[in-house]
Amino acid sequence: MSEHTTSGTKARLYDAFATSGKALASGKRLELLDLPAQGERTVDALAKAAGLNLTTASAHLQTLKQAGFVATRREGVRIHYRLAGGDVVQLFALLRKVAEAHQAAVPAARDAYLGEDTAPELSREELRARIAAGDVVVLDVRPVEEYRAGHIPGALSIPVEELAERINELPEYTEIVVYCRGEYCVLAHDAVRLLTDRGRRAIRLDDGMLEWRLSQLPVDVSDLT
Repeated sequence: MSEHTTSGTKARLYDAFATSGKALASGKRLELLDLPAQGERTVDALAKAAGLNLTTASAHLQTLKQAGFVATRREGVRIHYRLAGGDVVQLFALLRKVAEAHQAAVPAARDAYLGEDTAPELSREELRARIAAGDVVVLDVRPVEEYRAGHIPGALSIPVEELAERINELPEYTEIVVYCRGEYCVLAHDAVRLLTDRGRRAIRLDDGMLEWRLSQLPVDVSDLT
C-alpha cells in the first residue's frame, strides 16, 4: 500500500500529534504545566499561582488533560492536578531550551523577567560536592507546599516573600545557595538580590528543582518539622 493511498490515515495520525502541539500553544497553559511539575496542586491553587480566575484556569487545565499532559485526582469536591508522567516534564524542559536556542525573542524576554544578575551560579554537581563538604546552607525559596512535595535533601525552606523577615534564621557567615522551581524561576534571583543587599554571601543554583528531578538526583519529600 502506497503512502498516497493511506494519506487519510496518515493525516489522522499527524492531526493526533498536532493536538499535543495545540495544547501547548498558550503561555498560560505552559505556566500551568510548570506549577504541577513541582508537585500536585488543586485547581484553586493553580489558578492563584498563575494569576487566573478559576473558570479560565479550569478551561486551560481541561485542554491539557484532553491532550494527556495532566492527570487528576478527586478528593471530596476538590480536584488535584499532577503531570501525567516524567516524559511530560522532559518535553516541557526541552521546549523551553529549544525556544531559547531558536527564538530570538526568548533571551530578551528571559532577561527582562529575571532581571539583571551578576551573581555567581553553582551547578548541580558543584552543589552536591559543597553539601557533602558541609560548607554551605541550601535555601529553598519556593512556596511551602512545593517544598513539601519535594526538595533537595537538607535544604531549608523560607518562601521568598518571607525572607526579609526571617533572614536571621540563616547563619550569618556561611555561604547560602538559593534555588527555586527551575532555570527560568525568578524567585531565586529575587532572593539572592535581597540576601546580597543585606550583606549575606549568596549564590544561586544555575537551574532548580525541575532539572534536579530530571537528573534523578535524591529528593526529600518529608514534611516540615
